[in-house]
Amino acid sequence: MSHPEEMPVDGTLDATGLNCPEPVMMLHQHIRDLPPGGLLKVIATDPSTRRDIPKFCVFLDHELVDQQEQAGTYLYWIRKNSV
Repeated sequence: MSHPEEMPVDGTLDATGLNCPEPVMMLHQHIRDLPPGGLLKVIATDPSTRRDIPKFCVFLDHELVDQQEQAGTYLYWIRKNSV
């Protein structure tokens, strides 16, 4: 399997500098605009996204493909459900 950094994404959400609840609100809009099965990369700096984004994915049945932290920046790869 490829590393998430190497996978082609269908969209990128840069939520750098935004605080709760803005990253998840923006995520909701961006994921809605993706085609079913589309992959979204999210870049955030708010530590609460470590809790909020995985819960968002579970609640709305999207796949959290991977999440990483790099020097205070949180990266997420989310695959939109196909429904």
